[in-house]
Amino acid sequence: MGSLEVWSLIKQGWRRKPEQEDKVRRLISNLPYEDLRRKYQPNRQYANNSIKTTKYTVWSFIPMNLFEQFHRFANVYFVVIAMLNFVPIVNAFEPGVALIPICVILILTAIKDAWEDFRRYQADKQLNNMPCSIYSRKEKDFVSKCWKDVRVGDFVKVVCNEVIPADILLLHSSDPNGVCHIETANLDGETNLKQRQIVRGFAAPDGSFQPEYFSSIIYCEKPSNNLNRFKGYLDKPDKKKIGFGKENLLLRGCTVRNTDEAAGIVVYAGHETKAMLNNKGPRYKRSKLERKVNTDVLFCVALLFIMCLIGALGYFIWLETFPDIPPFVPPDSNNNYISPALSGFYMFFTMVILLQVLIPISLYVSIELIKVGQIFFITNDIDLYDEETDSRIQCRALNITEDLGQIKYIFSDKTGTLTENKMVFRRCSVMGIEYCHRENALRLGAQCETISDDEDIVFQKPKVPSRLQYRQKKGISSLRRSQSARTHMGARYQSEVFTITNEVAFSSPLETDVAPDRRLLRVTCDEKTQIQEWCRVSHCNGSASFMDFFLALAICNTVVVSTAMLPRQRVHSSTLKTGGRLQSLLKRMGSLSHIVNSFQSIPEKSSKSRSSLKDVKEEEAEDYSDSGSNNPSRRNSSASHHSEEERGTVSDPNGLCYEAESPDEAALVYAAKAYGFTLLARAPDRVTVRLPQGAVLSFEVLDTLAFDSTRKRMSVVVRHPITREVVIYTKGADSAIMELLDCHENQAEENKRKKIASKTQRHLDLYASAGLRTLCIAKKVLSEQAYDDWASIRQEAESTIDNREELLMETAVHLETNLTLLGATGIEDRLQDDVPATIAALREAGIQVWVLTGDKNETAVNIAYSCRLFNQGDMVFTLNTDSREQCESILDCTLGEVRRYTAPSQSWSFQSIVGAVMPTESTGPTFGLVIEGRTLSMVFEAHLQMKLLELARHCRSVLCCRVTPLQKSAVVKLVRNKLKVMTLSIGDGANDVNMIQTADIGIGISGQEGMQAVMASDFAITHFKHLKKLLLVHGHWCYSRLAKMVIYFFYKNVMYVNLLFWYQFYCGFSGTAMIDYWLMIFFNLFFTSTPPIMFGIMDRDISAETLLGLPELYKTGQNSEFYKRATFWIVMLDAFYQSLVCFFIPYWTYQGSDIDIFTFGTPMNTVSLFTILLHLAIEIKSWTAIHWGFMVGSVLLYFIVALIFSAICINCNPPSNPYWIMENQMADPVFYLVCIITTVVALLPRYIIRVLQGTLALSPLVQARKLDRLSTEARDQQIKNWKSQRSPSEVPTNLVSPVDSFSNSFEQSFYNSSLEREMPDMQWDSNEETQNTFSKGHRRSISTMTV
Repeated sequence: MGSLEVWSLIKQGWRRKPEQEDKVRRLISNLPYEDLRRKYQPNRQYANNSIKTTKYTVWSFIPMNLFEQFHRFANVYFVVIAMLNFVPIVNAFEPGVALIPICVILILTAIKDAWEDFRRYQADKQLNNMPCSIYSRKEKDFVSKCWKDVRVGDFVKVVCNEVIPADILLLHSSDPNGVCHIETANLDGETNLKQRQIVRGFAAPDGSFQPEYFSSIIYCEKPSNNLNRFKGYLDKPDKKKIGFGKENLLLRGCTVRNTDEAAGIVVYAGHETKAMLNNKGPRYKRSKLERKVNTDVLFCVALLFIMCLIGALGYFIWLETFPDIPPFVPPDSNNNYISPALSGFYMFFTMVILLQVLIPISLYVSIELIKVGQIFFITNDIDLYDEETDSRIQCRALNITEDLGQIKYIFSDKTGTLTENKMVFRRCSVMGIEYCHRENALRLGAQCETISDDEDIVFQKPKVPSRLQYRQKKGISSLRRSQSARTHMGARYQSEVFTITNEVAFSSPLETDVAPDRRLLRVTCDEKTQIQEWCRVSHCNGSASFMDFFLALAICNTVVVSTAMLPRQRVHSSTLKTGGRLQSLLKRMGSLSHIVNSFQSIPEKSSKSRSSLKDVKEEEAEDYSDSGSNNPSRRNSSASHHSEEERGTVSDPNGLCYEAESPDEAALVYAAKAYGFTLLARAPDRVTVRLPQGAVLSFEVLDTLAFDSTRKRMSVVVRHPITREVVIYTKGADSAIMELLDCHENQAEENKRKKIASKTQRHLDLYASAGLRTLCIAKKVLSEQAYDDWASIRQEAESTIDNREELLMETAVHLETNLTLLGATGIEDRLQDDVPATIAALREAGIQVWVLTGDKNETAVNIAYSCRLFNQGDMVFTLNTDSREQCESILDCTLGEVRRYTAPSQSWSFQSIVGAVMPTESTGPTFGLVIEGRTLSMVFEAHLQMKLLELARHCRSVLCCRVTPLQKSAVVKLVRNKLKVMTLSIGDGANDVNMIQTADIGIGISGQEGMQAVMASDFAITHFKHLKKLLLVHGHWCYSRLAKMVIYFFYKNVMYVNLLFWYQFYCGFSGTAMIDYWLMIFFNLFFTSTPPIMFGIMDRDISAETLLGLPELYKTGQNSEFYKRATFWIVMLDAFYQSLVCFFIPYWTYQGSDIDIFTFGTPMNTVSLFTILLHLAIEIKSWTAIHWGFMVGSVLLYFIVALIFSAICINCNPPSNPYWIMENQMADPVFYLVCIITTVVALLPRYIIRVLQGTLALSPLVQARKLDRLSTEARDQQIKNWKSQRSPSEVPTNLVSPVDSFSNSFEQSFYNSSLEREMPDMQWDSNEETQNTFSKGHRRSISTMTV
């Protein structure tokens, strides 16, 4: 390269950025600048790939850590107090001694911060030095370097199973189709594979990649933390722009799977990568109790100010009583005496130093330690451990555990939260004909019976495998992905691989095994008519629509195909053409015996189901006995023009694995496979499907319009392999598809299509009424000219950066019009175990449950009754309108209807119910509310939120349907801010993140939809049922323990400080202390610090069994009964009383004697220790060996330290010294008598009150503690009697066991009788076993008002 060229490149690197760079990132290749220093690099302004997550360095640790710790007001306060003690005129102790408490706190906190930062440093060092391959212009090849050496503009190569070091724009892949598979588990927790493809136009014919010839300029968006958004374009030298998006980006932290190698150019590095921008660390929230503590600390400051003011005034008055300057008042350094007024002013600060312990310096540290201990016990609760996934509860927010005990509102998602999110294909409607899939229902019923039997066996022999054993099993499942695309497994692994296919997402037998409907199977087996009709017409007509329906199920998705035995093998089948190829195809059409044989994959269940399935197989075998056998040799003999490579992966369709991004897609693909339409392979530009007759069709994928919440549909644009037409297959919600249907010019054809649409809509409504998730399937045939016009507009939209999403949305909406309806599907999403019982328990606990879902009204309402969100006797109001005026009228009308059933004495205004828990109990009916998303929008737009809240407060439960993620968060924010209540949101998907982050506590469920909800949550659980124990047990314990501990801490400090305050009345308010300052410091720092911490961690006022049996006990936390403002002041009065007793009884005992000051103070110090510890002993409800050890240990530690200190301190505090004082006191019987009498008198009132509370005023908590003393049988009987005494409206109805709820879920899916009543002209089976029977929860007689 000549000097002139180098100089031009340098000028180009120095060139001033155009204005567009303020909005986008512009980068070019680093290769021409490889020999230049960094300041001459064109991309030098962008971050390098070195990661630094540490907060400190060796030199900055001390100043930065102190700066952070001094952000706490308490630390600043105590440092100021310690500094005041260095002022001679106001000091109360030795200056160095006053620094000990705050120094201990600061040092302990600094050690903790240093250890955490050192661990971060080690992790950063390990990550930065990981190897990677970077292209070198000198070496003409990729060379090994470290991650920290990667820069924006470098070309990086990654191989199979390698972690991606930076955000890379994919330009090369070893896959012939230009595909790279990645696993994003490190980012979002999703273990299913994702496809990424190279930028359009960069596929090299020979498969080679030469980065030095890359001369394009890249324009992309600035770094952002949105994992699902990336846009930009390549500006080629010929001024041609090529757009790219998130499907072309390899994200840092992801792992390459099933691809030999991939390469690209780095666009984001280091802290600018999306992974690092999403790495925010633990979340910090302030709990409700912490806010109260801060307020009470201010009260303590006010109390301290009053006490110091009294001391200053007392000192001034005392000095004024002397006619002359008293001899014990020393002059200042200039031999001048200070006036009494100024002396009183100085005495104010001396009293602040003396009484500083009134502000609990160790309270905040103790709270942090207690919360760590509480989290330890929560995470190690075996009842919150999920054996199936080997996961336990995660506590991601470390400082809000006590808020779990004060929740008043729960906002829950439905799909994946209340339900399993395991989608099971149940029914479908094709061309207006409904197919009930009775055989599939029998299969599922048989599986339910088997699962029930297995559960019985498990309960008889409970055995939980160790984590090591489970992980060893999981290690086998990773073999499929850990091998290279060219690696072959040995035979010894084959059996193991087949046993672990369920590790793939959405691949349980419940989801993958689909038994076809006999009538529909008979239609799809019409061999010749299918292809011939398909070739003859270019639109849906007659039986051809059935083929289009199943083809849409198979290809209208983003499912990645791999095999169980090997990593994904590639299919290079060319497009099937007409003429000779079509004749060959028709010859290949064989039997459907492999479809019939698919029944053999169904496990043997009950005898009835086996006989039914056997009849189906025999009938189908008779119908198609002349159609040949599914023999591999015969298949090889036909269609000889296909190569072995083309047929390599289609020989065993049962060995295919489908990696789906959502369970809905997987369910539809498995349903299509059950009818013989097997998805064999997917590439960015091609998708291969095997037909029931054995023919293989390869569709050219022209474009994919991904699903979004606005359109509520997705489409795939393909070229027909036979007719060469452009076909659009679309699936989506019925509300999004039905309004886009085509209007035919032929009146007869139009009437026919309207009839099909009407029947399909009726089927959809019935599916939704039975709780099934519904989807509509449609298609459209596009002319070549129309597609070319649309493609040019689409390509232009993809090449833009500004408003790219809006332009792409417009192109998708423009294409998805004039659709032809093919049919509809009904997919069942079953309830999780114990959901009805959990919701019933939460409602008994005074928690109001709202369900916010995007599903349609009928589906959501059905699930609401199934999970007992609505009960049989509830009067349910449904609000559904899109007009503001109607919305307000509806709310007024509904409120009027509700008020008719509410007694006048129980009515209230909105202002009077702020902070209340539930509506006032009444003898009238209970209400439920269902509100549509569009009506909710009208409520917010018309400012009708207050009326909605008032109506909702009258209802037991609220169900919001068809709501968007933003509406979910808006509802949570409305309730939290307007009602001033504690809220909890729980969800499992990315659409629940806003709701989870808005609530006071966010809980994510690590389910089928990845980990985005978990990553945004404060706590993460695996099942909704775990919420019951987390709130009712751990929430109650955490709140009660911490609230009592904080109250006790305030009492302890006030009681001890008052001893010094009372002494000031007898020492002329001179700021003198009768207790040695070393013992004073040790008193709070060591002698009385550990017992309250263990009390806050381990005390259990009520057992877990009783708390679960009596959910009403949770209301004590909702009402903050353990920490009220009145409770705080009562404890303060008790502390004043006890301090008076502990001071004046020793004072009167030694009055008139000649003992010195420390001999007088030692009994007070000892008495206060006994009083404080025994006060805690009265509050402890469950004694363990640990409690006894810390209580006795604190007393022993006090006496050991006091004895040693008195023995060795000969001249520690002249003129008075504590030498041998403790030894002399312990030799005096009066000392023991004073300790006993004083302690008893001080604690007697509290003890009497506790006795009276336990005998006369029996609160629910006291009664519950009495139940804990009974035997298990007696306690259960008492709990049953207790519940029977409640009003009938509070007693949950139709609660079922987990096995019963599973059976009811099976029962409710059979609703043939309902369909038979709606459509008597259809064919229905007379077998009573398969007739629809609603579960007991659905046989209801309710008053439903739809406004």
